[in-house]
Amino acid sequence: MGRKWEYGDFRQLGCDEKGASGMATKRLARQLGLIRRKSIAPANGNLGRSKSKQLFDYLIVIDFESTCWNDGKCHRSQEIIEFPAILLNTSTGEIESEFHAYVQPQEHPILSEFCMELTGIKQAQVDEGVPLKICLSQFCKWIQKIQQQKKIIFATRVSDISTSEVKLCAFVTWSDWDLGVCLEYECKRKQLLKPVFLNSWIDLRVTYKIFYRRKPKGLSGALQDVGIEFLGREHFGLDDSRNTALLAWKMIRDGCLMKITRSLNKEVWSSLTRRGSVCHS
Repeated sequence: MGRKWEYGDFRQLGCDEKGASGMATKRLARQLGLIRRKSIAPANGNLGRSKSKQLFDYLIVIDFESTCWNDGKCHRSQEIIEFPAILLNTSTGEIESEFHAYVQPQEHPILSEFCMELTGIKQAQVDEGVPLKICLSQFCKWIQKIQQQKKIIFATRVSDISTSEVKLCAFVTWSDWDLGVCLEYECKRKQLLKPVFLNSWIDLRVTYKIFYRRKPKGLSGALQDVGIEFLGREHFGLDDSRNTALLAWKMIRDGCLMKITRSLNKEVWSSLTRRGSVCHS
């Protein structure tokens, strides 16, 4: 696990899914986007709770770091070397849990000097890490833990919601690369079973562009444009994830309704579209 991120830092900047029984129809309709609420005007800089009702009670922000080179050779496949995840409460802006692991690259086990300089990740850290298969198992255990503690359910099982205590959750990335390319193809190459809940996500870069009507100049530039300074080291996955969570919270406070932008499962995508839970760019 990574170092603890103090909630005050965020206030200043203002594979098992289970449900119980007895959800109120009106609440369910609101959560699935069948009842629309007007977005509240952007916050005036004061922090606090979200002013607009979100479709998702929680967001899990992911930002992988992978093997990389700058020698012009494009035939080498990238492997995940850092796997962070940040659980963001969309009502309070608090980071309620974190997952972090270093991952051993097996196809190209020696990191390039360029990769180490870019990410700040050292060879010893990945040598002491775990293979992706074990990392995914550890990640699923973390997911199961927060599901049990917070009654979280993912968009893949929206139809199973049956209690007002259930909290809807979605994944967030900065671009489609993390879940749509990097993890997807590495799991295929290594014949690893990828958790089904990682097949749908919110691309915050696309959402930012649509909501603010401007193209972001990278994550750091997007933060700067909304008055937030990047905290930590760029291209270090855990810091990138925390800063992406900062940006997501800022956008929520400004009235942005977070919706799924991509799903690798056509049936899930169709179901979410019918419920108004997807964003069409």
